[in-house]
Amino acid sequence: MKPQQHRGRAPYQKRQSEYDDKVIEIRRVSRVVKGGKRFSFRATVVLGNKRGKVGVGIAKGLDVPLSIEKAKKVAEKNIFVVPLKEERTIPYDVEAKYAASKVRLKPTRKGHGLIAGGSSRIVLDLAGVKDISAKMLGRTTNKLTNAMATIEALKKLKPIKKQVKKEEAPKKKANEALPAQKGKS
Repeated sequence: MKPQQHRGRAPYQKRQSEYDDKVIEIRRVSRVVKGGKRFSFRATVVLGNKRGKVGVGIAKGLDVPLSIEKAKKVAEKNIFVVPLKEERTIPYDVEAKYAASKVRLKPTRKGHGLIAGGSSRIVLDLAGVKDISAKMLGRTTNKLTNAMATIEALKKLKPIKKQVKKEEAPKKKANEALPAQKGKS
């Protein structure tokens, strides 16, 4: 038997995301209304392609799968590019604070590995950082704020400018280097 043909268009296929995702936290939250409490779920999701792009999303829904899907969509909107040095580590030390969380990120040599804990490790792994040392300096254990502090630290990094070697640099001639003097002798 032949598969059923649709009139001129292909059957619907859910598009595959180029990003890997990891759920950091799911919490049951409530709000008080006249009749009692209404419960919903808050999901925190990190999205990244392990090649320098990462984002965090937070969303609420009436059930867990719905809140996770919403958080993925929010994370995809919040994705930004992390400047990586030699595709392995960050270019320099950076420190950031978000709410009560504080994080310090230090680049390390090749082969050192990803030394980080908790939600900071998840964010750095999905960003594609392979060699780094991260330290949580704040006293809070809140996974959401620790992940956001790591994101803020990564956002502080400036893009790396590629250095031009002396041999490749365009050479200027002696007469082109000085501007022509007009009317003076």
